[in-house]
Amino acid sequence: METGRKSLTPGRVRAARTIAVAADLLQIAVFPAFVTGAASPWNDALDVLVAGAMALLIGWHWAFLPSFLAELLPGFDLVPTWTAAVFFATRGKGRPSPADASARDAIDTEVVSSTPAARPPGQAVNRTVTDF
Repeated sequence: METGRKSLTPGRVRAARTIAVAADLLQIAVFPAFVTGAASPWNDALDVLVAGAMALLIGWHWAFLPSFLAELLPGFDLVPTWTAAVFFATRGKGRPSPADASARDAIDTEVVSSTPAARPPGQAVNRTVTDF
């Protein structure tokens, strides 16, 4: 279940996913000291910042709780849990609805006249066999 639901625009979803991937890349590639889990203050600070950013961008989602707790376990913080949680929380969100897409793709027309155009008197009507 979700609470504190934000308006999920494509920009918010994209930003949340980018932050989650960047945080997981930092934990895996740049800060190998994060293996110590809860003992690492840098790891904890990064996780608190990411959790706050996710709450601000897309609102609270239950998938964030296991991710936050998993980041405190030594060694388990090398698993991209933020990325998985954000992609799970935003699946199918932030896309334009089908009604918006159909309105965007519609051709706007205007009825000029509902009766056939009048011909000047004496003008012949040329019809072919396929017209009948």
